[in-house]
Amino acid sequence: MLRQINRRRGFSLIELLIVISIILIIITVAVPKFQKAQMGARELGAIKAIQTLHQAQVQYQSQFGRYAASLQELGPPASGPATPSSSDLIGNDLSGGEKGQYKYTLTANAGGYVITAMPANPSGGSRTFYSDQSMVIHQNFGAEAATASSPEMK
Repeated sequence: MLRQINRRRGFSLIELLIVISIILIIITVAVPKFQKAQMGARELGAIKAIQTLHQAQVQYQSQFGRYAASLQELGPPASGPATPSSSDLIGNDLSGGEKGQYKYTLTANAGGYVITAMPANPSGGSRTFYSDQSMVIHQNFGAEAATASSPEMK
C-alpha cells in the first residue's frame, strides 16, 4: 500500500515529455504568426509616418512658402525657436531618418518633394513605400525601392 501512494505523487518522465512536446508544437505555430503581425504593424507605422510627413510638408509650405528639402528641416531645432532649417513639425525620431525599423528619406525636386521608406533590415517589413506632393502612397513588395510607377496603395 505504501508503494502505491509513492507512485502517484509526481509525473512520469513520459508525461512530462508529452507536455513539453505539446508546448513546442504550439510555439512553432504561434511564433511565425506573431512575427507576421509585428511586420504588419511596422508597415502600418511606416504608412502613418509618411502621412505625418505629408501633413508636416503642408504646414511647412504654408509657413515658409516652399516645401522642406530634408527631414531635418521638418525636425525640432537644437535650441531656440523654430526656423526654416528646423521647423519643429515632426519629432526627433522621424527627423533622424529612422523610426519603427524603417528608414525614411525626404528630398526636394522641381515640383515638390519625394518621400521613401525602406525597411532597415529584412525582418523590418516586406514592403517599400514611395510618395510625393500628390500624397498618393505607392508600394513595392520586396527589397526593391518603390517608385512613382509602383502600384498605389488602396
